[in-house]
Amino acid sequence: MLQGKKILLGVTGSIAAYKAALLVRLLVKEGAQVKVLMTPAATEFITPLTLSTLSKQEVGVTISEHGSWSNHVMLGRWADVMLIAPASANTMAKMANGITDNLLLAVYLSATCPVLFAPAMDEDMWFHPATKANIAKLLSYGHQQIPIQKGELASGLFGEGRMAEPEAIIAYLHDFFSKGNKPLAGKTALVSAGPTQEPLDPVRFISNHSSGKMGIALAEALAEAGANVQLVLGPTHLSTQHSGVVTTRVVTAADMFSSCMELSPKADIIVMAAAVADYRPKNVADKKMKKKDDELNIELEKTKDIARTLGSQKKNGQLLIGFSLETNNEREFALKKLQDKNLDMVVLNSLNDAGAGFNYDTNKVLLLSRNGKEQALPLQSKQEVARNIVLAIIDLQHA
Repeated sequence: MLQGKKILLGVTGSIAAYKAALLVRLLVKEGAQVKVLMTPAATEFITPLTLSTLSKQEVGVTISEHGSWSNHVMLGRWADVMLIAPASANTMAKMANGITDNLLLAVYLSATCPVLFAPAMDEDMWFHPATKANIAKLLSYGHQQIPIQKGELASGLFGEGRMAEPEAIIAYLHDFFSKGNKPLAGKTALVSAGPTQEPLDPVRFISNHSSGKMGIALAEALAEAGANVQLVLGPTHLSTQHSGVVTTRVVTAADMFSSCMELSPKADIIVMAAAVADYRPKNVADKKMKKKDDELNIELEKTKDIARTLGSQKKNGQLLIGFSLETNNEREFALKKLQDKNLDMVVLNSLNDAGAGFNYDTNKVLLLSRNGKEQALPLQSKQEVARNIVLAIIDLQHA
């Protein structure tokens, strides 16, 4: 399972640092490439020579001793995963607050890979509110905590705070890589997709050209990232078979509004990709309308604005992403929608771009975020566009 995996092991100042020797040995035995970083305090518990001999790699302790000053950036990009074991209360506090006073922490802040940490400390430190707050911060960054164990502690007391045994950490890594990195694991996403149909009579309706391709691709990309996805899908022949997506079929704008209102309270991420009708016939005939006069006047009334309603009742921590399909003054109208509807990000589609818009298998969009960040995506398959939008959503979660 770990064959060829690049593991960056951070060892900090804890009595549990002695377990790093066995951990490195087990990782190498599994076929992993292991590079070790140590805090200066960690060298008081186990020597760099020991870990260098076991890993067959130079061990980094200080920036000045570890090649050029920019090596921490390269190390942060090299790894498939950064594992900090043991993670002392002191190092976790610095990680949580962005303090960078040694090589290990410089690499941590530069790391583009997933970060796992295995806490180790005495029970009183483990239960201190500051430690709990720091761990909560680290989890909010998308890092994963390897569960601590209960047993005899360095103080001689018996309780919680022991670092997981090396064998348990190896098992955790097996599970991590078998599942893949799922940055949205445990999150719930709500996606609307497709058109709506607003009936005139039993056989006719007002609709648009939306196929639902973009919204379905987004639902699947969110599920691939680990989210549990609720897809509210308007009338289309398309569907998804992804096991992580539950589909609710709707027809009218009122149906879509009702389903979105029901599902939105439990959603961490809401993506409104549907092309919902802005107006519907005020009166719907109960029988087929017969052709009589040369002209037919239909009185329309506004439908409920789903994105605006969701924006007005958005909870703390909930992300709301909308779409803006425009034919003129594209950027101006998209930014207005971003503000007026309290969106966190708007995906701007221009019908003036060749290969973008309804029914195409490709799309070209501009992502405009509330924090001022902009990202222009070139013409790509809608699946690729969806994956890039999901990456932008993940960035918003950590902003």
